[in-house]
Amino acid sequence: PLIPVFPFDSEEEVLGKANDSEFGLASYLFTRDLDRAFRIGRRIEAGMIGINTGLISTAVAPFGGVKSSGYGKEGSVHGIDEYVDIKAVTLALK
Repeated sequence: PLIPVFPFDSEEEVLGKANDSEFGLASYLFTRDLDRAFRIGRRIEAGMIGINTGLISTAVAPFGGVKSSGYGKEGSVHGIDEYVDIKAVTLALK
């Protein structure tokens, strides 16, 4: 594994670099500032975000990306949704 580390002057700059890819499976960020972590994490275009960890895949977490990294999720209860059509049926009984 390889982790690129680079300095940045603003959050906008780092978001521009993070999102400048046709792929979006996973992104990771490390910081002591949790407000910043969630602010940036919400804006990163990836299917999975690891904050202060490299281990983001578990049996209960949905696995999957966005952009050219794939469509939809697998694993967890969200994985089943990719294989079914959810339908609402309403019945009036008199």
